[in-house]
Amino acid sequence: MKLTALLIVLLACIGQAHAATTCDELKTTVATKLDGKGVKGYTLEVVDSDKVGEAKVIGRCDGGKKKLTYSRK
Repeated sequence: MKLTALLIVLLACIGQAHAATTCDELKTTVATKLDGKGVKGYTLEVVDSDKVGEAKVIGRCDGGKKKLTYSRK
């Protein structure tokens, strides 16, 4: 029972820390992973949550206020 409670608390903390990621950190992390896999001709943009449009959302940052979008050139 104690292990389950500890696991729940840890997962909640991880989720909050991930949501608080700055947009620059998230964009850099994703770009590094894409470049490492050899992906070429893409664009990553940070936009307000209500301004996403047709782009594919691949992450959230600044506490969920903004989203990171991915598109191919």
